[in-house]
Amino acid sequence: MVKVLIISAKVREKLAGKRPPVTQDEIVQCIANRTGKLLLDGREQHQSDPPTRWFISETDYGRKLKIAFMNTNEGIVIRTAYDPNSEEMRIYKKYGGGVV
Repeated sequence: MVKVLIISAKVREKLAGKRPPVTQDEIVQCIANRTGKLLLDGREQHQSDPPTRWFISETDYGRKLKIAFMNTNEGIVIRTAYDPNSEEMRIYKKYGGGVV
């Protein structure tokens, strides 16, 4: 079943303000190109219902992005997307098993 991608106006504004900006197309590409497991964001300040999950993947053009989202009945709700730092890359390689 294909889920709807949901990006609120507030999150779209935040993504547009990134340098370089993150586009919806890049998020879709990262979802399609994902390898490895989805990781749970267990930090207390990021607790949500349903839980926030995340992964790191590449766009079709090789840009690596960390995507954080919630999987709801309405669809996949994007919380954020950005260029991951080295610690996030290390964690995803170790626990997610993704090729990034």
